[in-house]
Amino acid sequence: MSSLSIRGVDSQLAEILKQKAKEVQKSTNQFVLEILRKHVGLEKEKRFTQEYDDLDNLFGRWSEQEFDQISSKIGSERKIDEDLWR
Repeated sequence: MSSLSIRGVDSQLAEILKQKAKEVQKSTNQFVLEILRKHVGLEKEKRFTQEYDDLDNLFGRWSEQEFDQISSKIGSERKIDEDLWR
C-alpha cells in the first residue's frame, strides 16, 4: 500500500475534513480515502441506507396494557383463514 502527501491544504479545509470525519466517527485519513474512492468511481455511494429516527421517541414508552393490546391485535392478524386458502 502506498502513501500520498497532499500539499496546499489550507487550515479551513483541514478543519472541515476533521469535523466531517468526526461526525461519521472515522479518522480523517479514512474519511479522505473514502471521498477519493467515491470520486474516482472505485466505491459506489450506497443507496437506500438512510436511517430514520422519527419513531425513536416511541421506543420503550408503551405501558404493559398497551403492549398487550398491540400484541393481541398482531396475533389476531396472523391467524390464517382456512376458508380463504382452499
